[in-house]
Amino acid sequence: MAITFLKGHGTENDFVLLPDPDGGLDLTDSRVRALCDRRRGLGADGVLRVVRTKALLDAPADIGGDVWFMDYRNADGSIAEMCGNGVRVFARYLHDTGLVDGPEFPVGSRAGLRPVVVHPDGTVTVDMGPVRGLGRSVATVAGVPFDGIGIDVGNPHLACVLDGVDLDGLDLGVEPGFDAGLFPRGVNIEFIVPIAPDAIRIRVHERGVGETRSCGTGTVAAAAAALSAQGEPTGARTVHVPGGAVVVTIGDGVSTLSGPAAFVASGELDQTWWDEH
Repeated sequence: MAITFLKGHGTENDFVLLPDPDGGLDLTDSRVRALCDRRRGLGADGVLRVVRTKALLDAPADIGGDVWFMDYRNADGSIAEMCGNGVRVFARYLHDTGLVDGPEFPVGSRAGLRPVVVHPDGTVTVDMGPVRGLGRSVATVAGVPFDGIGIDVGNPHLACVLDGVDLDGLDLGVEPGFDAGLFPRGVNIEFIVPIAPDAIRIRVHERGVGETRSCGTGTVAAAAAALSAQGEPTGARTVHVPGGAVVVTIGDGVSTLSGPAAFVASGELDQTWWDEH
């Protein structure tokens, strides 16, 4: 049976998407790592498997069996609860291929249901759910500590608003240090600089991946941290990442993320290559 794939990205956070409605693919960690490798595979920050919830053994019990589920894997093969850029790419695929009725529908994830709206211009708005604070903590880069806020957006983040620090000068080639007691499964870390009253610029180091061109849930965490630093519990921020820009709105018990989703290629994986990995 041919194994089809698509390659897409959201603000240059790129993914391999594998249609697998009945859950028949044996998506091992080694295959994910090989797919995401930029020399021996297709190259990506992660893998999005398109599967019905009922075909996934570890899906949350409160998500209906016929809901399309985003089975997301980081580039190192580890499972992640949520991916804000990935869910936009996932949603656009469902919409463009007619697997859903209309532009508004729910997407299942390990962080729960995420309602989405696919707009005529190809951008997607995602209801990211509530943003929950996890307390103050510290990230260290090359031994230098940066104060931050632990934030849960369905997955864990440590968002650090910088004061008088050169964002471009940070060496994120090595994973920043963090409190493993607070974040036992690792953490995505954002470094944030305000550039206008309603806009911020960030760099992100994602757990299991490294620095990426963008991180959707990271932009939500960054917007929440930037608002908190200004004493604003709610509001909107345009978040500039190396791969583009998105708009995040933080409300009372809810947050939304709006941004682009694009596809660049589709094809079939070589069966011999798949079997070897």
